[in-house]
Amino acid sequence: MWCAFALIAALSLPACVEINLFPPSEDVRLGAELDREIRANTRQYRILQNPQAQQYVQSIVDRLIAAPDIRYRGTFAYRVTLLQDDQTINAFCTPGGYIYVYTGLLKFLDNEATLAAVLAHEIAHAERRHATERMTKALGAQLLTDILLGKRPDRTAELVANLFTGLALLANSRSDEAEADEFSFRYLRSTPWYPGALVFFFEKLAQQRQSRLPALERLLSTHPLPEDRVEAMRKRIRDAALPPPTEQNLRAQPYREFLRTLP
Repeated sequence: MWCAFALIAALSLPACVEINLFPPSEDVRLGAELDREIRANTRQYRILQNPQAQQYVQSIVDRLIAAPDIRYRGTFAYRVTLLQDDQTINAFCTPGGYIYVYTGLLKFLDNEATLAAVLAHEIAHAERRHATERMTKALGAQLLTDILLGKRPDRTAELVANLFTGLALLANSRSDEAEADEFSFRYLRSTPWYPGALVFFFEKLAQQRQSRLPALERLLSTHPLPEDRVEAMRKRIRDAALPPPTEQNLRAQPYREFLRTLP
């Protein structure tokens, strides 16, 4: 019954309106399935066995999901896994809130606030349900109608298999990235960290992008950094009249101590 009503309502909306015909339970299912695949693929994803570092990053996520704008706290997992790969500067979050952070990213950042901002950005992708929203678009109206009415269950399995290949499910659009930036800022407003800290990550990427490091090239291929995205974050900082950051809300020294726990 939910599927029929959701479909009728969605197909009556203007084309420009973003829709998602999958319930949050589908995000939960997809995330758990992808998490199992990642953990089984030890060749490509080497999990860092360091409980102290794991807890440090998890504690930041736990603080972030206490933000008032978080809708799926208690529904999505929001569990951190650290991946040991210093040559990859990246993090990603599956549907349902499974968060993966590469050691290359951790070592690229300069303070705890910037890590919190990046994690908040990834949480926003899960909260805004970008992956299942893209699945809705990818399926098309007629095929989606058949699947939701139970006529093509095989097509669902085929689609998910294709999306899982190379983490294609997580290839966010430019508008997805911009929205995640906006919500990262919102989430951090209720935390001890500097809300505009994502701009430090952007600025460091911009400074080093000319180096042509493979790790940066891979990151920028999945997380584009147009200048308007950087300026948008600077505008949020100006509009909020944020005072200059301090050690208290950047926490650079505790972050340096954390980095010493990494191999």
